[in-house]
Amino acid sequence: MRALPGLLGARAPTPRLLLLVWCLVAAARPSSADGSAPEHSSMPIEKNITLERPSDVNLTCQFTTSGDLNAVNVTWKKVGEQLENNYLVSATGSTLYTQYRFTIINSKQMGSYSCFFREEKERRGTFNFKVPELHGKNKPLISYVGDSTVLTCKCQNCFPLNWTWYRSNGSVKVPVGVQMNKYVINGTYANETKLKITQLLEEDGGSYWCHALFQLGESEEHIELVVLSYLVPLKPFLAIVAEVVLVVATILLCEKYTQKKKKHSDEGKEFEQIEQLKSDDSNGIENNVPRHRKNESLGQ
Repeated sequence: MRALPGLLGARAPTPRLLLLVWCLVAAARPSSADGSAPEHSSMPIEKNITLERPSDVNLTCQFTTSGDLNAVNVTWKKVGEQLENNYLVSATGSTLYTQYRFTIINSKQMGSYSCFFREEKERRGTFNFKVPELHGKNKPLISYVGDSTVLTCKCQNCFPLNWTWYRSNGSVKVPVGVQMNKYVINGTYANETKLKITQLLEEDGGSYWCHALFQLGESEEHIELVVLSYLVPLKPFLAIVAEVVLVVATILLCEKYTQKKKKHSDEGKEFEQIEQLKSDDSNGIENNVPRHRKNESLGQ
């Protein structure tokens, strides 16, 4: 922890922390810094800084307090590891400044650098160094069997040293075999890459990764490819047709069953009527026979 001896206390309305970033690229244009403008906060604050090539960096933290500056301890850390004697501390009035200067020349120096101001409470400001992000297609790319498709990756305002395409094979990423006529890798500009896949098969669907190599690290982006059979769009239509056929068949069966049941009912009624007629005729004959015999006896 580093304190400022011999400084008099000063007053300010509320403690505040300010982060300033100066990033100079060696023999090249300045690299982009995300939110490099000053920022005030009583809470831990962070800034993201994007670098693709070796750079001279000057990180500045400014802390204003209403307490005694002599009681404020200042430290710098990289990913939790304290940095010794590589930073400066100064003060003006009630404001405390600390600067950390260094040169980033390889990927091991990338990461998070934090300044800490500790009095009654600890204030922290963090600078996150990372290589540029790649941009592909957020939604799955859908194509059909037998067609061709093109997967595209871009890097905005950056120029990778090399592009590589991979395809996921389970949990393993396998480089795309450009020696096959099926794949063609090219790009109109240095900050983009395109993978063309011809004569698509259903098994060509899956996860593809574009990979960019920078002087200070690597970056990659994921693109999902879905390959459909031409029968797939017809499935909803076929399902509707099947449902209509089922409904029509059900109606026809119901009508046939109803007609059959009605026919049986009509036959039953006709049979009952015939039986009733037979029964009535039989009763008439039986009643006439005795009466005829009685008349005969009287005639004699």
